[in-house]
Amino acid sequence: MLEGKVALITGGAEGIGGAAVRLFAREGARVVFCDVRKEPAERTLEEVRGAGGQVSFFEADVSREEQVEALVRHAVATFGRLDCAVNNAGIAGESAAVQELELADWQRVLDVNLSGVFLCMKHELAVMVPAGGGAIVNVASGAGVVAAPTLAAYCASKHGVIGLTKTAAVENARTGVRVNAILPGNIDTPMLQRTMDIHPDVKKIILKSTASGRLGRPEEVAEAALWLCSDRASLVSGESMLVDGATIAR
Repeated sequence: MLEGKVALITGGAEGIGGAAVRLFAREGARVVFCDVRKEPAERTLEEVRGAGGQVSFFEADVSREEQVEALVRHAVATFGRLDCAVNNAGIAGESAAVQELELADWQRVLDVNLSGVFLCMKHELAVMVPAGGGAIVNVASGAGVVAAPTLAAYCASKHGVIGLTKTAAVENARTGVRVNAILPGNIDTPMLQRTMDIHPDVKKIILKSTASGRLGRPEEVAEAALWLCSDRASLVSGESMLVDGATIAR
């Protein structure tokens, strides 16, 4: 589905990002991915290369503009172009009521989850627009359209990603660059497992609120990103696609 295309995936060491790296490479894309965690990233890199995929890892923190700019330059230098991107890097942050949340904790989540997406799009678009086209998928969350009690910063950041996605989509409606968001529900990722381990009460709420009765798989979210990045979604831009087994719709 992505034969001959070059894809950039942030937060690609594991979870949804790791699943996207493996899937995009399997579907014919040449993939550059970044993360701040070298050990799991190197495992993913070795796995994809072992399966015959063309992939490159670049260590980068998406909240640092100079590192994002270097990441995009690396993608173009390595594979000659940039056709699509999945801006997936994100953190959950501290669990606390609004009045108990420290400013530093609030700021860190927004720096990664919202400013990180902005910085990635800024530099991805700077390459894609002159080239005449491309596709960007921003990973938001079901928490981007409903409340997420005790996760105010995460919730606010994901609401922001959706607004940012719509704005960029309208701005680029005639440039050939499509911009969409996917909104995963409760997905069985290392980040969610860590949150549930730390907060058993959150685990109970999550499992009870999942309409399908199960956690989603990272691969299921990656499939949605794959379609949005492919030419099969040629008229889809500005969309916020829920991938949550009807949990929000309930």
